[in-house]
Amino acid sequence: MRILGIDPGLDRTGYGLIENKNGNISVLEAGVIRSSHKDGLGERLKGIYLQMQDMARNYHPDICVVEQLYSHYKHRMTAVLMGHARGVVLCCCRLNGIAIKEYPAKTPKRAITGNGNASKLQVQHVVNRLLNIKDMARPFDVSDALALCLTYVYHLKEDNAILARSLRVRGRQGINNRIGTVKEDLFKQIKRGSGRI
Repeated sequence: MRILGIDPGLDRTGYGLIENKNGNISVLEAGVIRSSHKDGLGERLKGIYLQMQDMARNYHPDICVVEQLYSHYKHRMTAVLMGHARGVVLCCCRLNGIAIKEYPAKTPKRAITGNGNASKLQVQHVVNRLLNIKDMARPFDVSDALALCLTYVYHLKEDNAILARSLRVRGRQGINNRIGTVKEDLFKQIKRGSGRI
């Protein structure tokens, strides 16, 4: 499974693409899509779209993981600008048949470091260690994007464990139900047989 993590922004959109093969995780691509303040909004969004399109066509990710949009009352304009970039990313993914998963902002921090209020530096340190990344100079946008990928992998493991437990319980219930039905049928046959005697 190929998982694309995106940390959207108008100036810098961080991305990370990992492949999960039976629990063996490798980084296929990671970096930043940059846009210039000198260009108009439409041109900047077009640049993000075209680079996303290249990634989708070259790597064929199965799912794209992004943070849910969050707006702090002191930084409303930042959320509006990020929303533009995020909208382009989500649109590009859906047009290329890539599924989308969203997490609240604190979920990746909690999944990676165990602390929902961890700093970007702490997240980066753990991501680099987990994925064996030697280049420590990458921007936080990249480590945030890779953290989203890892969060999806961890949650997928939990979901699969819950599903497996559920199937085992359902399996036992199914067996018990079948045994109950067989017992009832035998009881009916015995009753019918004793009626004939």
